[in-house]
Amino acid sequence: MTLAQKRPANSRFNNGFLSSLQKQFPDLFPPAIAIFIFLAIWQLFSWTPGATLPGPIQVIQETWILILYPFYDRGGIDKGLFWQILASLQRVAISYTLAAIVGIGLGVFIGINETMSKALDPLFQLLRTVPPLAWVPISLAALRQNEPAALFVIFITAIWPILINTAVGVTQIPQDYNNVAKVLQLNRKEYFTNILIPAALPYIFTGLRIAIGLAWLAIIAAEIVMSGIVGIGFFIWDAYQNNNVSEVILALVYIGIVGLILDKCMAWLQNKILPAEQK
Repeated sequence: MTLAQKRPANSRFNNGFLSSLQKQFPDLFPPAIAIFIFLAIWQLFSWTPGATLPGPIQVIQETWILILYPFYDRGGIDKGLFWQILASLQRVAISYTLAAIVGIGLGVFIGINETMSKALDPLFQLLRTVPPLAWVPISLAALRQNEPAALFVIFITAIWPILINTAVGVTQIPQDYNNVAKVLQLNRKEYFTNILIPAALPYIFTGLRIAIGLAWLAIIAAEIVMSGIVGIGFFIWDAYQNNNVSEVILALVYIGIVGLILDKCMAWLQNKILPAEQK
């Protein structure tokens, strides 16, 4: 009787606890279940005969020190994953900020100038299709140093979605807005701040959100082929050269997490700045 009474109580407690969690975090359970299924399938495949990639259990076992001590610094490029990611993020922040300033400025200029748009559009469409890795040898040949070359690769990769989306946003401004500006006799500064920028802002944020993901991808590609610099990309390449596949997988997980955080931060900023009717 005692056991029979305890089982329903425990069951009710577990169900109540899970239901309360689901109410508080309604978006938590679906991705958690999907991740669990993915890890289980991955682990099963790693146990099959002839499998070469380690499973999640082996990855954790072989990289436990890196997970526990991300802040160690032995000098040079021998640093923990926190410092590797921070170095990459610093490069992304510098180049992405510059790409946003130049991209928005050029996009506005091209959007309001039809002749310049027709002249430069073929060139922009040509350059934006060049993969980030293809820019690496050109940047190294021109700049001669790894650090500025990496910054250039991020810049040239991130600028195109910002520039093109800004130009499209400017050209899509409703004619009624321009008519109101003429009726009110707004000067150029007032037109830019009160009409052009607010109307093009959704397009600008679309470009900024795409560009932040491309910038993060570009720095990984650039650092992989640039030796001797602290960064998560070079960490991956160095681990691969030393046949530490588990370290490569751990770094990939961190890269995905950071990329997700960057995208969510940009989405949060977009929701905070854009008016409700433009979201």
